[in-house]
Amino acid sequence: MSFFDHLVDLRKRLINSALAIAIGAMVGVAISQKVIGFIVRPMQDALRKMHLDDKLIYTSPTGYINMIITMGIYIGVVLAAPFVLYQIWLFIAPGLYKHERRAVSTFVYSSFFLFLAGISFGYYVMLPYILDFLIGLQGPFKPLISINEYFDFILIVLLGLGLIFELPVLIFFLALFGIVTPRFLWKNLRYAILVIAIIAAIVTPTPDAMTMLVFMAPMIGLYFVGMGVAWMVVRNKAKRAAMANQGAQ
Repeated sequence: MSFFDHLVDLRKRLINSALAIAIGAMVGVAISQKVIGFIVRPMQDALRKMHLDDKLIYTSPTGYINMIITMGIYIGVVLAAPFVLYQIWLFIAPGLYKHERRAVSTFVYSSFFLFLAGISFGYYVMLPYILDFLIGLQGPFKPLISINEYFDFILIVLLGLGLIFELPVLIFFLALFGIVTPRFLWKNLRYAILVIAIIAAIVTPTPDAMTMLVFMAPMIGLYFVGMGVAWMVVRNKAKRAAMANQGAQ
């Protein structure tokens, strides 16, 4: 394809992606109220445990409408993500070799799966610990939780955990370029645990040790998964090098 043909194809992929996001956003706005009810459930459970009113508030006339629209856009992006990734794939696939296409598809699927796993872990495991602790520190005051501020809070927690769960993918690329090896990762395990503990202490929005340990456990597990991924990468590179040497002889 010529440079002009590439530009035409890129424009086509961008238009298709934008249309998919727009359609997804319309669907998202239609179902956003049910999704909002699902998102606020951990907060309501924490309030009920403390025998408090479980109704969240909004502080401006347009607060709830803005929440519905914002949530609809986020849902639209999520719904359109597979189609958008497919459009990106259609644009870059013609310039890749067969083994490169296989590697890219594996990377996309694994990254998407790990990101969803991180969000699920944050919603079902981390949020109950965090919210129970924060609501338990009410002191002599009565908490009035704003739906907009709660949404910003939960977005930071869930997206942060989703990105943290991409650790095996990061280690995969570091091993692919020869920056780290399984031996290096194992040898520096104690330093990695120390760094994970520091990250957990900084990212965890509560100072209690239990929440920090709950946060650390999957990160350490992901580190070991990353060691396994690095071992597979090094083994495959050694096999290719051996086959190349045999072919040269």
